[in-house]
Amino acid sequence: MKNNGQDELDTEYFLLRDEDARLDGVIALHSTALGPGAGGCRFWHYPSREEMMVDAARLARGMTYKNALAELPLGGGKAVLRVPEGSYDREKLFAAFGREVEKLGGRYLTAEDVGTSVGDMQAIASETRHVAGLAQVPGRPGGDPSPWTARGVYGAMEYLAQQHLDRPLADCTVAIQGVGNVGGALARLLHACGAKLVLADTNSERLAKIATETGSAVVAVSEFCGVRADILAPCALGGVFNAVTTAKVRARIVCGAANNQLVSEADGVRLAERGILYAPDCVVNAGGIINVAAEHLGWETAEVVRRVDGTAERLARVLARADQLGVAPNLAADSLARERVKTGLVLAA
Repeated sequence: MKNNGQDELDTEYFLLRDEDARLDGVIALHSTALGPGAGGCRFWHYPSREEMMVDAARLARGMTYKNALAELPLGGGKAVLRVPEGSYDREKLFAAFGREVEKLGGRYLTAEDVGTSVGDMQAIASETRHVAGLAQVPGRPGGDPSPWTARGVYGAMEYLAQQHLDRPLADCTVAIQGVGNVGGALARLLHACGAKLVLADTNSERLAKIATETGSAVVAVSEFCGVRADILAPCALGGVFNAVTTAKVRARIVCGAANNQLVSEADGVRLAERGILYAPDCVVNAGGIINVAAEHLGWETAEVVRRVDGTAERLARVLARADQLGVAPNLAADSLARERVKTGLVLAA
């Protein structure tokens, strides 16, 4: 079914199966109204194919909105692959995935996401050119996009601290859930500016390493939403805020890199009703896809810097729209993204 970028019901699914390579996954294309459906490849432990499809659909929809709000000539897509049980040849698996991407003839552009790396993208590139996040050529965009995601989130935090807390980010306490590639990079940026940090992660070894490096306090993941902090930064998987966890939040701002932080639109409304400013993830975490777009489209690194450093300005426009319409920021962001997809409008960032 051809999609129109409005909801999950219009998403196209392409089931992926290669028993010899141990490939089991799905590509979801949500919208190609603004360009090829672009979004990373997630490699994760999924109990069932149904759960893979649900996750892929949500992530692909988020990419449609993210790319539209970042004013990129890209639509929304996502791939999710199941980590096989037992031993497997990783390079062979991702090469097989590359062949599936190639079958779509450029309708889907892939890159890194949770569980994948530059090395995996190189394996994909052996079978298709519709991949980014490859080993970086000096002076050109490319490589691991996560530092760019962290940079955009950090810039949004700087803006929010000054405008909504009336003090510099250096005088704030920030709690980060998930200190992997993006969350770890964000923690280092915040530590360098002087902010106090509270960290949570299910990976105790990784958590200890980043906490020692940055002199941070640590809490259990189950305690994250209720941490006493100025800013909460979810940087792991999505689904952080629901009817129960939104009631626990004591921070004044939520601004993080994780995709789909809200379980439902109503959870963004709940945060707003409690006076908590939620910076829509589809606005603030676009740094990585900007770098991917630059690599794919042949832009200079200076253009990536300009666009990623424009994250705060794009967030300010969304928050102004929310105030104007009297709605929660997540609703304002979604409506603006839908307008751009519907009209095919891509502006200069």
